[in-house]
Amino acid sequence: MLIYNTTYHIEEKSVKNFLIWLQEHFIPEILKTGMLSNPRLTEVLSNKEDGSSSFSLQLEVEDSKTLHSWYSQHGVKLNEEIVNIFKDDVVGFPTLLEVIELPKYD
Repeated sequence: MLIYNTTYHIEEKSVKNFLIWLQEHFIPEILKTGMLSNPRLTEVLSNKEDGSSSFSLQLEVEDSKTLHSWYSQHGVKLNEEIVNIFKDDVVGFPTLLEVIELPKYD
């Protein structure tokens, strides 16, 4: 399993609207495709800059081929929406992560 992580850096004036849009539009649109699942949204607390906030959105995806298909069919359009709505107030940095199973620790 892979995790598709995007860290968003958001100007403070747009944080509230971005989080609403993300939860009410962006994530539901992603999940409708059935290609990515189990969204998790976290706030990045380290390296916080004045006047802005950062959030990490993580979604699970079966493999890189599925992610590539999702991105070319749906992701490009959704990223264009972010730019059209939020302009330079939101910048995303995507990362693809592979889950490494660990032994059980007591």
